[in-house]
Amino acid sequence: MKLHNYFRSSASFRVRIALDIKGLAYDYVPVHIARGEHHQPPFSDIAAEQLVPLLEEDESSGGERISQSMAIIEYLDETNPEPPLLPHDPVGRARVRALSQIIACEIHPINNLRVLKYLVKELKLDETAKNTWYRHWVREGLEAFERQLAAQPAGIYCYGNTLTMADCCLVPQIFNAQRFDCDLSGLPRTMAAYEAAMQTDAVQRAQPARCPDAET
Repeated sequence: MKLHNYFRSSASFRVRIALDIKGLAYDYVPVHIARGEHHQPPFSDIAAEQLVPLLEEDESSGGERISQSMAIIEYLDETNPEPPLLPHDPVGRARVRALSQIIACEIHPINNLRVLKYLVKELKLDETAKNTWYRHWVREGLEAFERQLAAQPAGIYCYGNTLTMADCCLVPQIFNAQRFDCDLSGLPRTMAAYEAAMQTDAVQRAQPARCPDAET
């Protein structure tokens, strides 16, 4: 199994966490997004969306290629059910998916690298304006995340006392928020879940700094 990814990609980071929680071995294939390698062969020849992450099964498993981090994580959970990343009950699964989608569907799409580049190159925003944009949408999304956590019983992680897909999404988002000096005050449940996840071996193994293509 191969994971085509970029060490700074939060979507790639989500999948690395999921793979490490599952204890699944994979070949790390770096694709340098900042240099445009996702738009060039050989990656562009196999990735219809020209985005990372891309999970590529080996030929003995059918050679399937799965794109989109959320789809990859659910695929891994269905094909390797232990330990589960989604609860067994329908309400629990819906809760975890909702938390995950606050990040993956509400925060991340308007703050990913290609959007930030467009703000600078096409709309001529300076660095200060770009970062203000980023911080606004991160803060608004995390406040919604905090309200969702506050509406459910307390647990060690985002949902209950085991890592789920929601934690796979939260950790990279907070990691990036810290890079951009976002305001993370007043988010007690969110930050407690993040800090708890950061103490786990799986999350530590998936850190950008531990990737083969990591840069300072």
